[in-house]
Amino acid sequence: MTNWPDPERLSIARYLAGLDLRSPNSRAYYKQALHGFQDVAERHSELGKDTLVAWLKDSSECWAATTVVHRTRVIDRFLDHLLNAGAIDCNPIAALCEAGNILHRRPVWRALASHDPDHALSELRRVKPFGSVLGAMMAEHVALMRNRGYKYVTQAVWLSRFDRYLQLNPALQGEPIGAMLERWAAAKATSNHAAECEKLKRILAKMLRHRDPSIPPRRPDPRPQKEVTKRWRKPHIYTPTDVRRMLDIARSYPSPRAPLRPLSIYTMLLLAYCAGLRRSELARLDLGDVNLQVGTIAIRQTKFYKTRILPLPDSVVTELRAYIDARRRAGAPQDLRSGLFWHEVRSARYTQHAVSCLLVDVIRRAGLKPLRGKIGPRIHDLRHSMVVNRILEWYREGVNPQDRLPFLATYLGHRDINSTLVYITVTQELLHQANERFRAIGAACLNLGPEARP
Repeated sequence: MTNWPDPERLSIARYLAGLDLRSPNSRAYYKQALHGFQDVAERHSELGKDTLVAWLKDSSECWAATTVVHRTRVIDRFLDHLLNAGAIDCNPIAALCEAGNILHRRPVWRALASHDPDHALSELRRVKPFGSVLGAMMAEHVALMRNRGYKYVTQAVWLSRFDRYLQLNPALQGEPIGAMLERWAAAKATSNHAAECEKLKRILAKMLRHRDPSIPPRRPDPRPQKEVTKRWRKPHIYTPTDVRRMLDIARSYPSPRAPLRPLSIYTMLLLAYCAGLRRSELARLDLGDVNLQVGTIAIRQTKFYKTRILPLPDSVVTELRAYIDARRRAGAPQDLRSGLFWHEVRSARYTQHAVSCLLVDVIRRAGLKPLRGKIGPRIHDLRHSMVVNRILEWYREGVNPQDRLPFLATYLGHRDINSTLVYITVTQELLHQANERFRAIGAACLNLGPEARP
């Protein structure tokens, strides 16, 4: 049973008294907004969506849009106060969020202020996770795979997209799974969607076969993924000259407010190339992961839940020691669990996003990437370059790269050697070195004498 709106408006007075509003202007501002909202509420039989729409319409005629947005926050908090006090049964904004499975309230206020609130709310409405006819089976499968130790993040996204499509198309609920998948595959004409649908079919086939082993295994179709692979951007292989130029730019990076930042960027770039570290691995490095005495660095719980300890060249260890000394002089925490790359202005570790922005800026300043846009060399290409340049060094030293590839795969944190083979981009120099090795070792086998010829 609600007892608001109250004629004496004591609820507003008690609410204002409980707020820590030091300025008289703020109190007058809150009072005007709340009394205006109650004036509208008194004209309606119940507190609901129509009341909110009417108040927003009246407010937009009197105040600017920015003022209306701010006053929606005041009203929203007041409604929460009334709900906690038992004066109303529910907050209508919270009820709309719950009905539409909407995470935040501000988009709901914007939808109510639009010309067609019902249509705007329907656009915001989100389906419940795994709420389709196949939702329970898919949710059970995701939980099973994660209990087995897999992260299963990307596959869960594929399943959730298919689940959302089924919920938005209720006519498919009674169709066979094959018909559902065919309709989902026809929903988009892109090659990426076709490849995702093929992977989704494999996952669903495994789920059904797990429930009924008599179902024959499904033969995968490699064609959609091959079409996507053809469109992949070819990695850019940085030459040693490019890397030296980027390192010089990193050392002289302009940073008057954070003097440690140039050395931090320099060390990040050094580890990204010399150790082949990913951006996330750079951001997660702790001070205790570096062992200067042994000359190793520990990369913990990264992709595929792998932890590896990497030996570093003496030159890299020397640069790391210099950075750690400078980090200590800058006042960074010496706790072994503190971030290795420390931001002296924010007194916190660099995030993965910050690492990406800084390294991309260095690539742009080196003239290797346009000043704007996503085209051009990437940070991840440093890993590709590390692999290619390492294989080139092996060729020059007379070492057979095929014997060293398993060690390189372990160093990079790959699951198997097949993942490392993707990083081998055939450049002209790499092709030349391979030809020279074949000329020196294998070509003699073709010079057969007359007695050995058939």
